[in-house]
Amino acid sequence: MPISIDSKLPDVGTTIFTVMSQLALECDAINLSQGFPSFDPDPELVRLIDHHLSAGANQYAPMPGVPSLRREIARKVLRLYGRAVNEDSEVTVCTGATEGLFSSIQAIVRPGDEAIVFDPAYDSYEPAVTLAGGRTRHIPLIEVGDEFKIDWQRLADAINQRTRLIILNFPQNPTGAVLSEGDLSLLADVVRDTPVFLLSDEVYEHIIFEGVAHQSLLRHDELWERSFVLSSFGKTYHATGWKVGYCVSPAPLSAEFRKVHQFTTFAVVTPIQHALADYMAKTPGHYTGLPAFYEAKRDRFCSLVKESRFRFRPAQGTFFQILDYSGISDEPDVDYAKRLTHEIGVASIPVSVFCEEPPAGRKLLRFCFAKDDATLEKAASKLCQL
Repeated sequence: MPISIDSKLPDVGTTIFTVMSQLALECDAINLSQGFPSFDPDPELVRLIDHHLSAGANQYAPMPGVPSLRREIARKVLRLYGRAVNEDSEVTVCTGATEGLFSSIQAIVRPGDEAIVFDPAYDSYEPAVTLAGGRTRHIPLIEVGDEFKIDWQRLADAINQRTRLIILNFPQNPTGAVLSEGDLSLLADVVRDTPVFLLSDEVYEHIIFEGVAHQSLLRHDELWERSFVLSSFGKTYHATGWKVGYCVSPAPLSAEFRKVHQFTTFAVVTPIQHALADYMAKTPGHYTGLPAFYEAKRDRFCSLVKESRFRFRPAQGTFFQILDYSGISDEPDVDYAKRLTHEIGVASIPVSVFCEEPPAGRKLLRFCFAKDDATLEKAASKLCQL
């Protein structure tokens, strides 16, 4: 008798990131699709990993994370956002932000609950909600002038007795949108008299431009009480393949998070945790140089494609730039992204995959500019030929 599987995720296939990276490999194309830098971490950080590998840090780490790393995370949170957190009960190291997002959602969302996301929304949120037995509600960001913004009235109207969680991602992948201090106050107004929890994906917290300060939910007393805040060492230290992140949340929420985390991954790779702790202690200002570093990358890429037929506004944050190709082709963005990979040798991500409904009248592709100048110049030259 043939085996039949009643899939828990019947509508989910291979992620677009895997698809486009594989296509880039097959076509020998420049891969500006998947979000990873083309440059290595600081050699000193790599040296510290070698040191701890040789010094015996090769067995299980404590489930919440190596104490020295949790201590450095707590110091960073206090230094940047003025939030004093308990390193023992409110900081948990996780296997990349993706595991942290998954564990947070599993800890909070119950069968029949609803979670709200803002489109374009990163594609790992909804499957995690579905696996928890919940339903995802999509609210499109609106364009106000040159910026993508939350429609606060629409958010307030969407909250009902089933609403359990609001998932935020700012600086936002893929649009690069950021929150203002006023946005935090508006969010607090919306959730104040509700039992709704907040999950804030802040992996691009240090990649924000024009001198703008990142408005972490950690800054806001009222929001903090109901928040899981996720960040990523991979994004901060140019090492996405290490898959190390962390979750900061109040002790009662952290306790629920850890109940799931211990059975999802239990512990995160030990020598890298020790190395990150040492590096953070020695170079506490590393991340302060990231905004200028990536802003120069953004400006370089934008200047190179300025004479192309694409339309764009420079991203406010992240290491992604959205380009609108509606003046070039009316093809669906998935088809167009694949055709560009085949024909001109540049791979991108179609933005419709982040949306329940594609943005009306827009044809958008996402390009990663976390690359060396030679790669950006070669890719831009190809794009300008369209």
